[in-house]
Amino acid sequence: MRSLSSDAPLTPGSKDPGATKNGTDSGPGVFRPRALDPSFLTELRRIAGDDAVFSDPLEVLTYECDALTHLRTVPAAVVLPSSAAQVQDVVRLCAEHGVPFVPRGHGTGLSGGAKPVEGGVVIALSRLNRVRSVDIANRRVTVEPGVTNLEITRQVTPFGYYYAPDPSSQQVCSIGGNVAENSGGAHCLKYGFTVHHVLAAEVVLPSGDLVQLGSQFADPVGPDLLGLLIGSEGTLAVVTSVTVRILRKPEAVQTLLAAFATIDAGGAAVSEIIGEGIIPAAIEMMDALAIQAAEAAVHPGFPPADTVLIVELDGPDAEVRALFGRVEDICRRAGATTIEVARSDEQRARIWKGRKAAFAAMGRVSPNYYVQDGVVPRTRLPEVLSRIRNLERTSGLRIGNVFHAGDGNLHPLICYDEKIPGQAEQAESVAAEILSYCLEAGGSLTGEHGIGADKSQYMPSMFNDLDLSLMKRVRSAFDPRGLCNPGKVFPTPRLCGEVPGPYRAHPAERSGLAERY
Repeated sequence: MRSLSSDAPLTPGSKDPGATKNGTDSGPGVFRPRALDPSFLTELRRIAGDDAVFSDPLEVLTYECDALTHLRTVPAAVVLPSSAAQVQDVVRLCAEHGVPFVPRGHGTGLSGGAKPVEGGVVIALSRLNRVRSVDIANRRVTVEPGVTNLEITRQVTPFGYYYAPDPSSQQVCSIGGNVAENSGGAHCLKYGFTVHHVLAAEVVLPSGDLVQLGSQFADPVGPDLLGLLIGSEGTLAVVTSVTVRILRKPEAVQTLLAAFATIDAGGAAVSEIIGEGIIPAAIEMMDALAIQAAEAAVHPGFPPADTVLIVELDGPDAEVRALFGRVEDICRRAGATTIEVARSDEQRARIWKGRKAAFAAMGRVSPNYYVQDGVVPRTRLPEVLSRIRNLERTSGLRIGNVFHAGDGNLHPLICYDEKIPGQAEQAESVAAEILSYCLEAGGSLTGEHGIGADKSQYMPSMFNDLDLSLMKRVRSAFDPRGLCNPGKVFPTPRLCGEVPGPYRAHPAERSGLAERY
């Protein structure tokens, strides 16, 4: 591993000192592949078995993209190892031959983070799906990366515990993918993201070394390399095991669904709830198009409205009952047209079914849709949502809004029809414009879906050259040859096809002191 202090900054277009005859010529993230040698495939089959290696073009087509389906690359090969030792051997083989590799969980990511590299190998971790240990006494569970998010909760429910991070895809998304993207979910407002619930991880470095990051203890000594790994989008290592903390189920949970005639009224309710010092377990909002889609798909019985707000409180029974009454009053003052309080677990499950089905349900109202993921300060929500609705009118593309209102994490769903020439490209432009609104409001490019291949070209809109160089130096310390998930997170040099982010006028230009040519 190279020292951070001794490396020269890796800037876009600079020469990677670890470049191989087979690949990188501009730092981690830019890889120029060659065809796989037959001897490489033979060795890959020896490591994982004939039934775990695919190289036929039709067989590998399944892995050409993750859930962001408009970004696709067919890999040269796919390998499904069934143990950490096999992952090590595969990574060592790739390092020996200079072959890029992409770790993949269950492929539910929405940023192209698991998009293959041309001429590279996909290391699919779905067969590493064992629960290694359930330690109720110490409130922790150790699982392999292919275990689903919801399976952890299923394992500990009989003991009165659960795993807090709950992305909408929790029934199918893998814990390894959650670690890579630092996934959150509806309840991240109160309980935080994956990074707040992972104690340790066993990972294979790009060199093939197996190392343990973090500790079974809450506050390990030394630098927080585990925190660096979580959210690194598969660019630093391949996760082979994760130890997570579990929480005791709350004594009481109460959920309401409030309908509003305008999205501004719903936003006002959110601001007042938080302003009163109430921190709900979740505050979610859906607009009319998202409601229409959810009704068509899973029939949750939401009232017809411009906006619905889902608020959930949990904790000690007396506290929840006291605060819940205040939340109901706030919603009424904000102009709620109807308020439905869940009186049973079944009613609560029905409400959440409608919310968690929203992304997939958009297929009921549009042939295609593009999910974006940006963050704005909570106080700027009404302004940004208003700009998105204006953009919907001017672009002619419908935009559904489903978002974590409590922490300002927007998930606009841009509807289009790929059969209509130009609409797919227009949807991408609309998505880019929405990201610019988020940044102008003081927000971020992503809340939980990651940068991946989808938003890497917009990184210079948020970070300067020094910031990006430092990030690349950190990545290069783990992966000096740029073999681990190249082409993700960082923008590639303009000469290698970088698409610039949305143009933002310089202050001198806006004041009339300069012109753009």
